[in-house]
Amino acid sequence: MNVDLELRKAFQELQSKMVNTQQQLKVSDVQVNQLKSQIQYTKLVQKEVDSLPADVPLYESVGRMFLQQTNDTVKENLVKKIETKQEKIKTIEGNKGYLERSLKESEDNLRELILSKQNRS
Repeated sequence: MNVDLELRKAFQELQSKMVNTQQQLKVSDVQVNQLKSQIQYTKLVQKEVDSLPADVPLYESVGRMFLQQTNDTVKENLVKKIETKQEKIKTIEGNKGYLERSLKESEDNLRELILSKQNRS
């Protein structure tokens, strides 16, 4: 009876760990998709800025105000934004790899737990 209670508790812990890991994986996927769409948007803005003449005044939003910037400064800032977002994607992808390994490990532990319970019965 006591062994059954311990198995049930371990089963619940593994199951909750798996659910949490799956949720974190979904959040990571959403974050990567958002960052990819932001990169697309930034590239589109970059393309539009490239098509403008050099003497056109450009404004960049800073908080709740807009600052007039040179064409080159705006282009540099757009490139930096893209690089930053790509680095974030790499970081999230690395974290996703860890989460996937953790999920697989939890699934294996759960299978072992079920098999040990079946063998005892």
